[in-house]
Amino acid sequence: MTIEGQPVLLRTKRDVLALDVVGIGFPLVDVLGVVGDAHLSDLGLPKGSMTLVDAPRAEEICSTLGTTVEVSGGSAANTMAGIASLGGTAGFIGRIADDAPGRRFVEAIGDAGVLFEPVILTELQQGDLSSTETGRCVILVTEDHERTMATHLGIGAFLTEHHVDPEFVGRGSVLYIEGYQYDEPVAKAAIAKAIEASHEAGGSVAISLSDSFCVDRHRADFLHLVEQDIEVLFANADEAMALFNSPTLEAALDALEATGILAAVTNGAEGSVIVSPSGRIVIPATLVGEVVETTGAGDLYAAGFLFGLTQGFDLESCGELGSLCAGEVISHMGGRPEQDLEALAIEHGLL
Repeated sequence: MTIEGQPVLLRTKRDVLALDVVGIGFPLVDVLGVVGDAHLSDLGLPKGSMTLVDAPRAEEICSTLGTTVEVSGGSAANTMAGIASLGGTAGFIGRIADDAPGRRFVEAIGDAGVLFEPVILTELQQGDLSSTETGRCVILVTEDHERTMATHLGIGAFLTEHHVDPEFVGRGSVLYIEGYQYDEPVAKAAIAKAIEASHEAGGSVAISLSDSFCVDRHRADFLHLVEQDIEVLFANADEAMALFNSPTLEAALDALEATGILAAVTNGAEGSVIVSPSGRIVIPATLVGEVVETTGAGDLYAAGFLFGLTQGFDLESCGELGSLCAGEVISHMGGRPEQDLEALAIEHGLL
């Protein structure tokens, strides 16, 4: 079976327990505030990047902000919420604490329609962990709509292979991994177990590279995944260039094409490029009335793309759905959709 000459990577056997996508990532509560470039400089945060911080530093940064908006987030969790909003079925794996942010996260992801069986930290399980609270991401939005993140991963950083249920992973046609997971050494074994479980169940594996600085830190790991373990790659232009140490986006696309995997590379207002063994497809960006901030743009692009892929859509339609979902999320604060994405896709003739 093929889609426009492409081998279908996804298993077709379905049952009542099957899920379109299972995501593995950091459950976070996002705190968003609008700042100027000088504010970022004063805080010592590289613009447009994600910096890992501890709990006191996250609190210190929050104290410098004025009005803030608090919403549930986390890259892979945002993607799963997007898939569910499109009418797909999604599950999520992550570790939270039994605290107020953790309970808010559980409520929000449940309301989004995502199946989440959380690994909850209780007082009896704390042991010698260096953090025993649900993670938080402080997102600083500048006037050019760019977002800079200071992330305290909290207990989410201590997701181990013992917390990965192979049966749950195997229910997904696709396992989706956020690249940020590689910032925590203990999580690598969890990811390896999840990849093995997905492949043993006949599923496919997708990864988002998350951040160009993350790629710089883990280039060897990501290249190994591309060569050995994944079928689908999501990256923005900077991340793709960082992965291959390419001086231009064109050179990075050439390198991706040579790998033989399916990849979707986003490039802001320039849209995206889908790379496959059959060549490239250019997808225009969806026009929006006003860009409010870009948190979740890549996450929701992946949601649209993966939803289309698991439903058997052609690659161009997958890219168009991704673009539509990304356009919706950048029109408001927060990394999860505010509109019903299924209704929005129907309105635009994509479903």
